Order: sequence, then structure tokens, then C-alpha cells
Amino acid sequence: MASTTLLSGFGMKAYTYALFSCKRRSLLSSLTQNAIDSTSKKSVRRSIKMDQEETRIAKQAIKHAIRALRKRHLVEEAAHTPAFIALSRPLLSQGSEWKEKAENLEVELQQCYKAQARLSEQLVVEVAESRASKTAIQEKEALITDLQNELAQARDECSRLNTLLEEKIKALDLMISEHQDLKQQLEAATVRANNFEAENKMLIDRWMLHKMQDAERLNEANAIYEDMLGQIKSNSIERLARQQVDGVVRQSEEGAEYYVESTIPSICKQRIPAHGGGCAAIVFECNSTKLVSGGHDRDVKIWDADTGAQSQTLKGCSGSILDLSITHDNRTIIAATSSNNLLVWDASSGRARHTLTGHVDKVVAVDVSKFSSRHVVSAAYDRTIKVWDLSKGYCTNTILFHSNCNALSFSMDGQTICSGHADGNLRLWDIQTGKLLSEVAAHSLPVTSLSLSRNGNVILTSGRDNVHNLFDMRTLEVCGTLRANGNRVASNWSRSCLSSDDSYVAAGSADGSIHIWSISNAKIVSTLKEHTASVLSCSWSGLGKPLASSDKNGVVCIWT
Repeated sequence: MASTTLLSGFGMKAYTYALFSCKRRSLLSSLTQNAIDSTSKKSVRRSIKMDQEETRIAKQAIKHAIRALRKRHLVEEAAHTPAFIALSRPLLSQGSEWKEKAENLEVELQQCYKAQARLSEQLVVEVAESRASKTAIQEKEALITDLQNELAQARDECSRLNTLLEEKIKALDLMISEHQDLKQQLEAATVRANNFEAENKMLIDRWMLHKMQDAERLNEANAIYEDMLGQIKSNSIERLARQQVDGVVRQSEEGAEYYVESTIPSICKQRIPAHGGGCAAIVFECNSTKLVSGGHDRDVKIWDADTGAQSQTLKGCSGSILDLSITHDNRTIIAATSSNNLLVWDASSGRARHTLTGHVDKVVAVDVSKFSSRHVVSAAYDRTIKVWDLSKGYCTNTILFHSNCNALSFSMDGQTICSGHADGNLRLWDIQTGKLLSEVAAHSLPVTSLSLSRNGNVILTSGRDNVHNLFDMRTLEVCGTLRANGNRVASNWSRSCLSSDDSYVAAGSADGSIHIWSISNAKIVSTLKEHTASVLSCSWSGLGKPLASSDKNGVVCIWT
């Protein structure tokens, strides 16, 4: 029994030793396999870097290998069991030695297991690191791809900019060459312009010489005419004095022409509320006390200046009346309107004869030839001056100029047009050709009014600089300047006037007053105050009296 137990104990020892041997071999195999696995792990690292699918396949291969080793270990353990039993019996005496070896092997086995666990942990860490590395590599590869795309775009943009730069350089070269050509052309044109200027100056000097000679001849003729007129006046003064009626002296019984001495007005005889919204234009009929007025209410009215009664109203205007003119036979009235046209009425019947169209802006000035009632001249804010034939009702000539014209007047012979412009200049034009004959800087601000003397030798100009100048029509030299501290021109179309005997000048002011100057001494002889608004227009009767004025409220005053 004891032997059996001993054998049994020895068998158990042998079995244990065999089992430990098998486990040791299995552990060695496992360690070997772990070494292999370590080598495989390096290859796996490399394969992980190549592709994720290869990593997964490698992991599955490792798992299958471990399962196979475990199965092999179990099979070997079962195969060696009978051998362990047979060998256990003679080895009972060596039990203690085997026991010690078994314990040592068990300790060694535990160490192997710990080493295996550490290697497994290291493998897990290495796999995690490999995954993180692969993720980082993928991110870097994506970043590299983006940077490569940006680099490609930058190269394309650089190529495009280089192409554009080449085009700009070519265009710049072309512009430089064109600039050189234009510079040469400009130099040639400058030389030609200098030549033309010298030639023009020479022609102007010659023309001025001829004008001076003509002026001298005209002065001589006027002196002869004045002497003859003085002789006629002195010879017939007694007879004319007997025919004097109300300050008007007829030169002949037929009354074809009047010699008039104007009186200085001082009293407002009539105060007429003529128009609603303002009255900008008034004019007396020739050698008559009938007054024609036009206003903002689009009506033209005819008044008896002696009684202040209205005798007629002319309608048909579609805009405000800005200027009026009457033919010397008093048969036709022409109105310049803000509706870009002129209306022509028959004064006796009050019917409209013509509507003169052609301007494209408001018509601000109109005048009828003093030589012939056929020709009319008008100016508008479209920078044109137009000459009209009243018998046919259409425009015969158009003058274009860069500065708008505010006032017009015909010369006595009807061959020259005088115009006052917004640039302050007085200009003379040939009615037939429309050419500029001469010009002079009359005012520092726009010209507002022109008034020609009865003999046609002097023209009165008024401007927004509140100065009234008298020019000699033959030389365009200033022969008189009139100004007053309180006199302020109210608008660009404020009209001043000369008296019928060319002795006085009347001009309205923005404060409602009217100043009367004596031309002989350039001093104020009277100041009239009746208006409560800015005075826009003054007109002196050809009979010497009365004087009429109109203001922005539409009130017309008759002064005697």
C-alpha cells in the first residue's frame, strides 16, 4: 500500500514533471512564438504603415497561430501522459528533487506568463501607437494633398498673372508709342497755333485800324449831323414851342418824328396790381403812353398809362412771360416765354399770329429790328441766339455760343445784334452771317440788361455786379459808369432803361427802390420808393414821360 502510495506519489511527481516539461516546452514554444510574434510585430508595423487592411489580416493570422499552438500543446500533453505515469514509478526516490525542479519550473512558468503578459501589453501599446501613427500619417497625407492643390492653384495664378503682366507691358508700350506720336502731333499743332495766333493778331490789328478809321468817319458824320440838327432846331424852336402839348414837341405837323425832353419822375401816379406771381417785362408802345406788360400768370396786358385802365388782354402763352418787344408800327407784340418758344400777336385784334418754336430751353430775351419790323432776334438758355423772319414765321439763322445770353438789342441799322451774356461780356454779331464782330468785358458778373440810345451811338449795360455802364457802339469803350450804394440788381433779367432824350438812366433795385442817374454828371438825381418787392423792369415812354416799373409781386407803378 505504501509502495503503491509511493509509486503513486512518484507517478504524480513524474506526471507533474512531465506536465511542467510539457508546459515548459509549450512556454518555450510560446516564447519562441512571441519572439516570432515580435518579429511579426515589426513587420506588422511596417504593414500598418502601408495599409489598414493588411494590419487586420495580420492580427487574424496571429490569433489563428495562437489557437493552433494551444491545440498542439493540449495534444502533446495528452500524448505524453502515459509516459509520465510509467516513469513516475522508478522516480519516487527522486521526489524531493523533482518537487524542487517542479517548483522552479512553476516559478519559471509564472515568469514566462508575466513576460507573455508584458509582451501582450507592449503589443497592444504598439498597435495603438501604430494606429495613432497611421492616423497622423493620413492627416499629414491629406494636408500634403491640400498643400499640393494650393501649390498647383498658386502656380496657375502665377502663370495667369505673368500672362496678364505681359499683356499690360505690351499695352503700356503701345500707349507710350501713341503718347510719343500724340506729343509730336501736339508740338506740330502748337507751332501751327502760334502761327495762327500771330496771323490773327496781325489781322486784328489791321481790323482795329479799319474800325478806328470807320469810327473817325462816323464821328465826323455824326458831328456834321449834330450841327445840322442844331441848326434845324435853332431855326424852328419858336415854331415848335407853339406846338408844345404836355411836354411833347412835334417836329412837323404830320408827327412823323418826335424831339422829346424827358422829365425826372418823382411821383407815383398809378399803382396797378397787374399780374399774379410777378411781372418781369414791361414796354411802352412807340411814341405812345400805352404800356404792355407780361407776367408769371402767362397773360400779356395792355394799359393806358394816363388812367391806369386795362384796355386789352392777350392770352395763349403756356409759360411765364420773361421779355416783351413791340414793332415800331405798334402792330405786333412778341413775348419770350419760359415754355421754350415765342408768341406773336396782332396788337389791334389780339389774335396770335405765330408761335416761334426752335429753342430747347426757356427764352429770356427778345427784340425787334428798329430798321425793319420783319426781323426778330431771341435768346434762350440753350446757349443759342436765333434770328426770325416774322413775315414767314420761321428761323433764318442760329448763333451758338458757350455762354448763355440774358439780354438783346438791335443796332439802329438792323445789321448788328448786341448781346449781353452770363460771363459778363457784351458781344456784337453780324445778323447776316452770324459771325462775332467784337466783344468787350462789360461786367464782372452776368449782364442783365441792354438799352440802346435813340441815336444808336451809346448802349447801356447793367450787370449783377450792380454797375451800369455806357459803351460807345463805335469803339466799345466805356463812356460812363453809374452805381449807387443802395442799388442791387434783383435777377439775371432785371431791365434798366435810358430816357427818350438819352439824358437819364433808370434802374430798379432788390429793395424796391428805383434810382435815376443823370448821364451828364453820373450822379443820382432821384430815388423813387413805392414798391414793396424787388423791382424787375423799368421802361421809359418815348414821349419823355411817364416812367413805368414792375416788381416781383406783379405790381406796375407809373411815375411822372
